[in-house]
Amino acid sequence: MTDAYTLPDLPYDYDALEPLISAQVMRLHHDKHHAAYVKGANEALEKIAEARSATDFSHIGQLEKNLAFNLSGHVLHSLFWQCLSPEGGGRPGGRLGGRITDDFGSLDQLIAQLSAVTTSLQGSGWGALVWEPVAGRLIVQQIYDHQTNVGQGSSPLLVIDGWEHAYYLDHFNDKQAWLAAFWKLVDWSGAERRFDQLSPRSSAAA
Repeated sequence: MTDAYTLPDLPYDYDALEPLISAQVMRLHHDKHHAAYVKGANEALEKIAEARSATDFSHIGQLEKNLAFNLSGHVLHSLFWQCLSPEGGGRPGGRLGGRITDDFGSLDQLIAQLSAVTTSLQGSGWGALVWEPVAGRLIVQQIYDHQTNVGQGSSPLLVIDGWEHAYYLDHFNDKQAWLAAFWKLVDWSGAERRFDQLSPRSSAAA
């Protein structure tokens, strides 16, 4: 069976985000942790195919959970690398900047909420700025592990990895220091492009 998922290359060198994120952390995070989710997703698909061929679904519940966990880890990490840039920081512009003001009051209020969501995780997970299409607005989500506590149908624009492997070697247990580093590296231009692709013009701020 051909692998359905592959590990994407980083869009920058391992040391490009130093000193805020070390090359050591980037290598471990991308080459080990992200790669493990890719491997796990492919293995889950293979085992589900085997169960289907044998018409033996006695373990299908756990196999589906394994697929959801690993695939979501792959998807979120693939987006996470795009949320960082050596030239990051600053403020979002365009339609996204206006929409943030409409839905959160100001960029500072969004940053405060998203930071609090990420640092208050009980265990492992993510903070995410997402587009919620039913209400046609931006919301913040606290994602446990990779896939739970998520509003169905929402699409992430910006994600912050709150798992310890993302920051512990650089910042130990100081989550606030990790969030401060993230906001200095955040690539708003990518979030703007994703917002423009996902949201209809009529729903954005003028």
